[in-house]
Amino acid sequence: MFRKIWKAFWEPILRLSIFQWVIALVMAGLIWFVYFTCRKEIVNYKTFKKYRHKPAIFVFWHGRSMMLSPIVCLGGMKSYAIASLHKDGKMMAKLQHLFGLRAIYGSSHNGGLSVLRNGIKVLRRGDHSLCISPDGPGGPSLRVQDGALYFAKMSGAPIIPVCFSARHTWIQRRWDRYLLVYPFTKIKCKVGEPMFVDSKISEQEFESKRQELEDIMVKQLRELDAEFNLYYVEQDFTAAEFKKAKRQGKEPKLTKRYK
Repeated sequence: MFRKIWKAFWEPILRLSIFQWVIALVMAGLIWFVYFTCRKEIVNYKTFKKYRHKPAIFVFWHGRSMMLSPIVCLGGMKSYAIASLHKDGKMMAKLQHLFGLRAIYGSSHNGGLSVLRNGIKVLRRGDHSLCISPDGPGGPSLRVQDGALYFAKMSGAPIIPVCFSARHTWIQRRWDRYLLVYPFTKIKCKVGEPMFVDSKISEQEFESKRQELEDIMVKQLRELDAEFNLYYVEQDFTAAEFKKAKRQGKEPKLTKRYK
């Protein structure tokens, strides 16, 4: 009962643009504080520098976005980010705007064709990249959906997988196991090699390419998390299923570490 009353009180407030901007400003301040108090290591930064002002599709897992924002900002990257039309997505778009990213609103379930058209226009202009979470906005976790590959196929732009991890972190109780980084620790980010998708690729080859990208991105995350001895993040959670499991008291617990 209390939960329903609390939700009824906060839901309308969270939809207010001014309130979303306030939250975004607070979050941005905290992210900058963490970033500047931590030691950073970026592997293969030369690839990021090469494509930061070119048409490219930077992909990262939904739960691994926090510390990528200041890297993008300080690197002078010119990019658009795909943002959900949900209130959380709109607030995240405001947060990304504070780090220099413009928003294209929509998802594979809502406004997908419009997102595809607008994203291709951006890439074909030749001076901006795209940032996409291929398992967002609602999962399944650590599973690559088709969107990024369609952008690459129709524009000729490369897909570049990016991931980060850190020594001292808090993995949130969410479907995407969102990783929050504590101040005064070490952050490591890996930038992958460009992957191209041929415009005349067959359906079977397309699926093979999707699986290849997924394997690369999962490997990035596993290697980084193993280096810092974090909990093992599972695949295949969806936002809806995870919320239902939490309500029923059957929420999956993180118990396995790499070492």
